[in-house]
Amino acid sequence: MRIAYVCVDPGIPVFGTKGASVHVQEIVRAFRARGDEVTLYCTRRGDHVPGDLADVPVVEIAVGKGEPAERERSVAEASRQLAARIVTDGCDLVYERFSLFSRVGAVVAGATGAAFVLEVNAPLIEEQKQHRDLIDETGAVAAAHDALATADVVACVSEPVAAWAAAHGACSPLVVPNGVNTARIRPRDRGSDGPLRIGFVGTLKPWHGVEVLIDAVASLDERATLTLVGDGPEGPALLARAAERGVAVHPTGALRPADVPAALAALDVGVAPYPPGAGYFSPLKVYEYLAAGLAVVASAIGQVPAIIDHGRTGLLVEPGSADALAAALARLADDRGLTGRLSAEGRADAVAHHDWTRVLDRILTALPDRTPHEEVPA
Repeated sequence: MRIAYVCVDPGIPVFGTKGASVHVQEIVRAFRARGDEVTLYCTRRGDHVPGDLADVPVVEIAVGKGEPAERERSVAEASRQLAARIVTDGCDLVYERFSLFSRVGAVVAGATGAAFVLEVNAPLIEEQKQHRDLIDETGAVAAAHDALATADVVACVSEPVAAWAAAHGACSPLVVPNGVNTARIRPRDRGSDGPLRIGFVGTLKPWHGVEVLIDAVASLDERATLTLVGDGPEGPALLARAAERGVAVHPTGALRPADVPAALAALDVGVAPYPPGAGYFSPLKVYEYLAAGLAVVASAIGQVPAIIDHGRTGLLVEPGSADALAAALARLADDRGLTGRLSAEGRADAVAHHDWTRVLDRILTALPDRTPHEEVPA
């Protein structure tokens, strides 16, 4: 099939290093593994092009960094231009990552009859209102409704996201959690000597709970080391907190996706220390920890308990509790046999259930028999 992959969100460079960028790249890889031809249509290309995706055609309509109202209008205009380009280029399937003010998939499906899959990763309207600025809420809601009501398949990463999508126009949204490239991220042999090598992978932002991880590791003394793979606005404060508590932290900074497997290979344990709060996310880092054969310790919140089988593929702890997290990490530091068993079972589970190829298959299997779409004005 000819696939038009669409990402109109200017905050997500399709060839970037953040988790959302990795998500884009892995879906593209999964399509190509099927033998499909993929063209990327986006508002931000990015500069970190993986070698195996260097030949993917990219159509970029850049969006500037103006004041919020102007930026919203620019995104809507980019959506119109990208839709027109896809109609001209032709495709069999539009696979769009849901973005504010975008009607690309709806317009293309209406104009050409192409199949339309809309992937929804978060309740973006509420996120934008809470964490950033949303000027034209009426326009955002209308565009979301057009996209959600038109798509053949609305693939949501969690039940809460599916409920949000249904409330905004989606009919029977499909819940399909995120995944991992188990061929790219693999385990390696790990010895049982020396300190337990604990790591966190992700953007250093308040809702990741890394400060709780630092406090937990502080209680382990010399039984453990801590590596932070990633960067973000909380970085300086987290390093200062670690210094105050006597925790020697190895910060790698932001890594290219191609360099993440090697960083994971240098760890024994991967931690997802989410604090209490909203649980609509589908955490890429947990799937990557499993694929890398790390023993996983994660907060029992949101979708995480559905991913981790406590005591078999990882350990679940109370969100926001440094004491509970410290106890779980101490257990692994003192029982390397348990660490090894969690590692083996987690890797097997990732391969059997969470590879991106399986994720994409579940989405495409849900496509109905082709019927004409009602055209949505561009």
